[in-house]
Amino acid sequence: MIGSLRGQVSELGLETCIIETKGGVGYRVFMAAGELSRLQAKQEVRLYIHTAVREDAILLFGFLTREGYELFLLLLGVSGVGPKVALGILGAIKPSAFYLALRSKDMKVLTKLPGIGKKTAERLVLELKDRVGGFTDSGGREFSVDGGGAASPVAEAIEALASLGYANSEIMPVLEQIPDCASLSAEEILPRALRLFAAKKQR
Repeated sequence: MIGSLRGQVSELGLETCIIETKGGVGYRVFMAAGELSRLQAKQEVRLYIHTAVREDAILLFGFLTREGYELFLLLLGVSGVGPKVALGILGAIKPSAFYLALRSKDMKVLTKLPGIGKKTAERLVLELKDRVGGFTDSGGREFSVDGGGAASPVAEAIEALASLGYANSEIMPVLEQIPDCASLSAEEILPRALRLFAAKKQR
């Protein structure tokens, strides 16, 4: 079973690319649209690979990051979610934002994902929420949304921002911009987040 591929991008398509190894073998790999758009012809890349074996084919699904690869595997464990739907989710939302929507049971965000209706969104929450302890931002810091009984400061800040009309998909990118967010109190996070939202509106 192929776990990773290193080689040169020889062809780019709408859903797939071909990675040619130094041995001269070209592998057709399915990828999320957002990651495909980051590739260029003749670029040297290393992809994390999930190999799906079917009766009529062996399909390769590739990911530029381990984070995307691990979320893909997590999604495949949910009944009703196949590889194509999982790739569509990865192409529509960042892993950190998906984990946030999952932990906060934000059905509005989940049902907007491609291929995800209300019932599938409910299954995602039911089957995955206990398997996601926290989420990390782009700098590798971990936020705990569920404080194990008492709400964490980050969770309180998220709830307060949501009550002001901000969607969870908007909140996460703003929290990522706050230095040492995980170590701050909700009272410290809120004004900083609101200043960042105000700055975004002025651009």
